[in-house]
Amino acid sequence: MAVYTYVAKDEKGGTVSGTYTDVDSTSSLRNELDKMGYVLVKARRNRKTGRDRRKIGRVTQSEVATFAYKFAGMYSAGLPILRCLETLEQQTDNQGFRSIIADVRENVGTGLSLKSAFGRHKSVFSDFFLGMVEAGEVGGKLDETLEMTAVYLEKQVRLKEKVKSAFAYPALVTIMCLVVITFLLAFVIPVFSKLYTQVHAPMPGPTLALIAASSFVKHWWWAMIVVVVGLVIAAQRLSRNALFRARWDNFKLNMPVFGKLNRTLVVSHFTRTFAMLVSVGVSVIKSMEMASVVVHNRKVSEITAELQKAIQAGASMAASLKKYDIFPPVIVQMASSGEEVGMLPDMLIKGADLLDKDIERAINALLVKLEPTLTLIMGVIVGFILMGAYLPMFDYMGHLK
Repeated sequence: MAVYTYVAKDEKGGTVSGTYTDVDSTSSLRNELDKMGYVLVKARRNRKTGRDRRKIGRVTQSEVATFAYKFAGMYSAGLPILRCLETLEQQTDNQGFRSIIADVRENVGTGLSLKSAFGRHKSVFSDFFLGMVEAGEVGGKLDETLEMTAVYLEKQVRLKEKVKSAFAYPALVTIMCLVVITFLLAFVIPVFSKLYTQVHAPMPGPTLALIAASSFVKHWWWAMIVVVVGLVIAAQRLSRNALFRARWDNFKLNMPVFGKLNRTLVVSHFTRTFAMLVSVGVSVIKSMEMASVVVHNRKVSEITAELQKAIQAGASMAASLKKYDIFPPVIVQMASSGEEVGMLPDMLIKGADLLDKDIERAINALLVKLEPTLTLIMGVIVGFILMGAYLPMFDYMGHLK
């Protein structure tokens, strides 16, 4: 996506100017401005350096959550929106984020809605964030929706950190295992191979296999790097293919060992997003659409389209969710109870909280099995290498006796 500086005219003939990100052409910019009631007069594409892209890329969801908390606090205290944005711009240490807030402030000053101004930076502000801001503007509850957004983002950041920290040790063990194996094959096995060749010791099958693997690592290491780089490039290209993405997303939900955990994560994220959007006045259909976008899973998007059709046809939320195995019984039950008492968003949020607890328990249970399994696998591999290295020595000593 590119960045454009533009000049446009509003319905009264007044001139407005600003910058717009996340559009790929002048025609896309014109369409976006048309939606806001502006007529494009002039546009210039800004050249964006790699350094600038890295700066914007460093804006984390944790920083966005902090921004939302501060914005909500200042706005609820009676400060106007422009003053809030100006103060937040001055208080932000992240240069990339500061430039984004400055751009939002400038565009709001020209008459754009807060949602439209934030919407120019979709790489930082998610569809959920934009939906909550729009609901707050329309309903006159911007401070409440901003605070709810901050709580939501904080929960998502905390959950991601728990998942990352939980799998940090297994990842470290795997990396160490690969390093040890590579070291043994590249430096230790060649020494034994040379020794056995000199003394004409008979070499059994495991030793010959190790020598072959060692020779490959030592002389064809560059080929391994080429293969890894090729796989990365291929994966990036395949990720842009819609059919592949759909199959991959479906596989993630049904893969061995991690499939159930992935399903719970996706459903928790979808349910919480949907419930919070409905709670601030966004329609059920629109909330579903935005929630499916936020979870970034094609399979869930397909299910969401079917759910929207069922609800538009008059079906209840609980009955619609029950048709799909991806939604656990607790969510279906919470939806049913929420519809009966008229508290659907509240009950679904509680259901998402329960799923988050299930996620923590599932991760802990998985780690209890995963850590010793990885240690055992590493021990077996290293043991096989050492056995293959020393077997000829034992045979040679036996012949000497």
